[in-house]
Amino acid sequence: MYKIMKQVFIIVALTTSLFACKKKFDDYYSRPATLEQPIYQLLQTKGNFTQLLKLIDKAGYKETLSAAGYWTLFAPHDSAFKVYYADNNISGADALDSATCRKIVTYCLVYNAFKQERIADYQSNTGWIENAAFKRRTANYTGIYNTVNITGAAIKAIASNRNNNGSVYYVDADNNNKHVPIFETGFMTGKGLTAADYNYFYPNTTYTGFNIVDAKVIEKDIAAENGVIHVINKVITSLPSIDEYIGSNPKYSEFKKILDRFLVQYVLNQTVSTNYKNIYGAAADIYTKVYNSNLAFSPNNENFLKLQDNDAQADTYTMFVPENAALTNYINTVLLEHYTSIDALPVNVIYDFINAHMWRTAVWPSKFASTYSSVGEEARFDKNTDITDKKVLSNGIFYGTNKVQEANVFSSVYGKAYLDPNYSIMTSLLNLDLKYQISNIRQNYTLFLVDNATFNAAGYTADPTVSNNVNEQWRYHPPTGGADVTGSSCLVRLQRILNMHVIPGRDISSLAGTGVGMSYSGEFVKFNNNTVVCAGNGDAGTTATVTNKKTTKNGTVYYINNLLQFSEKTIGKHLETLGGTSATNSQYYYFVQYLKGSPIYNTTTGEILSVASGSFYTFFVPNNAAIVAAVNAGLLPGTGTAPNKVPNFTTSTYTAADRELVANFIYYHILNKKNIATDGQESGTFETLFKFSNGDPSTIFVNNSAPNNIILNDMKSRSANVIVSSSNNLSNRCTIHLIDNYLRSN
Repeated sequence: MYKIMKQVFIIVALTTSLFACKKKFDDYYSRPATLEQPIYQLLQTKGNFTQLLKLIDKAGYKETLSAAGYWTLFAPHDSAFKVYYADNNISGADALDSATCRKIVTYCLVYNAFKQERIADYQSNTGWIENAAFKRRTANYTGIYNTVNITGAAIKAIASNRNNNGSVYYVDADNNNKHVPIFETGFMTGKGLTAADYNYFYPNTTYTGFNIVDAKVIEKDIAAENGVIHVINKVITSLPSIDEYIGSNPKYSEFKKILDRFLVQYVLNQTVSTNYKNIYGAAADIYTKVYNSNLAFSPNNENFLKLQDNDAQADTYTMFVPENAALTNYINTVLLEHYTSIDALPVNVIYDFINAHMWRTAVWPSKFASTYSSVGEEARFDKNTDITDKKVLSNGIFYGTNKVQEANVFSSVYGKAYLDPNYSIMTSLLNLDLKYQISNIRQNYTLFLVDNATFNAAGYTADPTVSNNVNEQWRYHPPTGGADVTGSSCLVRLQRILNMHVIPGRDISSLAGTGVGMSYSGEFVKFNNNTVVCAGNGDAGTTATVTNKKTTKNGTVYYINNLLQFSEKTIGKHLETLGGTSATNSQYYYFVQYLKGSPIYNTTTGEILSVASGSFYTFFVPNNAAIVAAVNAGLLPGTGTAPNKVPNFTTSTYTAADRELVANFIYYHILNKKNIATDGQESGTFETLFKFSNGDPSTIFVNNSAPNNIILNDMKSRSANVIVSSSNNLSNRCTIHLIDNYLRSN
């Protein structure tokens, strides 16, 4: 008996001890009484979210919002649902299917818990950035949907979840979640935005400093065990992406046709197709809708740039889309001026046109003029008269317009070549270096356009057989005979020719008079009564005649019937031609005679010592009377007695000092690496080829502040005038002028 009683006592003691331990365990690990309830139960407790709770139940999110987690819920109260049902002619929650409920619930549900104090802060890879965010990723996404491909066949598709970089446009295990826009004081103030920016999109909602889409937060920062609740006064529904919105609105059907025809393809997604079969038990091919990699972004990608994981919090896309009538009119009158149909356009024209309407950043209503697109252009719209539709969507800002964005590449001088197939050679050459310069509508240009047939007649043809490099597929067959020049060597010739057809910084609106303009090559173009020449045209005895003229936003385009050619002669040979055969038939004669007799000159080649091939120069040649005056001043060899000395060209009588006099005199009349003509564009003090004995350069001051009136001042403050009627003689990267006085450096 004693043993039995002892065993009973031990059992009772152990049992008592175990119950005591369990009580301590439960007390330590049990849910604290002060801990708030989960979101779902908290909504139940409050009593005025019965409709939202019904939607949560039907959406299948009761368990999610009752369990552990980290969420932000923007919760519409019952009064908000009452308005929503009335506005949409819905009898109540029972009339909504589970898919609709899921769209509403998941779009109100944001990953991570954010009180108002953090809702405008950007979660960057390096930490929080205050007041830099206006969107948050929601639990909502589109997933697989039914559509038709570019041939019209019914297919199942899924959106790209990355911008197409040429190789990546979709990443597995990324649902392409939609974002909800949040307009909070911190962000708005930090970005310099006001209530006017908000009300531009939501004119019927008062901006309070904490708005979710077009709803107002009326109770904030309600803490729950698994997140934060913000009560809103309106039911917000899942916003479409830019891609979805364009596709759903018939006002933009012509724009969509362009996207579908040229910029969209459907690529089989094997991973999603396999997952679909595993989930639904039926095989189906699922295709990713992929936008062309040449676009600034993919309008169906909800993830923004993804340069950082959360960068969609801080910025968004913007797209301006013209309505059908405006788009059709522009296509017909501008893009198709020289083409029979949009299908005949070069595809680059399509890329440029669409990209002109795309911004990889948010364009707020107050910042049209200061926010630049993917091609570096501001939004050229009046927000009050040109915008007919404005939406903040899940992945961007959308503006419907009654006009197109007049892109630089179409409205500038460049556009006249770009949009005409007869000028494809010039367009190809411009694209290598000058496209973006001459497309800049804030810089003036004059462009001389030459068509393909004229290039061909001059011996230049495109020839894919000469090089694997597409930029070097050129051939030059000299019309007068000789070996062909191909590849890169031909390209060098063509680029120099092209540059002579572009005058930067000036819009020469009329060629009816006489004048000159410096081309992009650094060489001058001369015009007179609607004819144009360069140095090479003078050598060949040809001119280019203006056959048509058009005005653009940044200058004038002249259509000419001949190439502007560069000279391949040396400067000395041009001077010999100008020098004539006697002083009676040329005012250049005396200067040229001194040059020809000087050791610095090669009479066979026309080369001048220290005048390098490929460099720029300006020759100021004193006329015959000025040369005689220089002789009598002791600056050049002469015979006789001053003041009646005459030039001495008999070099056999020269002393070493005489030869040095001639060389120094000639060199002081040559500007080094500077080409100047009477265009009134460039004045200043410029170095000459003459150097003092200590190596210092000599200079001349050139006053070229007005067209056709150059005044020179030498280092002794003496002046000379350019005789315009006998000047602006074009040579190989050089211009030769006649002046009425000699210049001296000492």
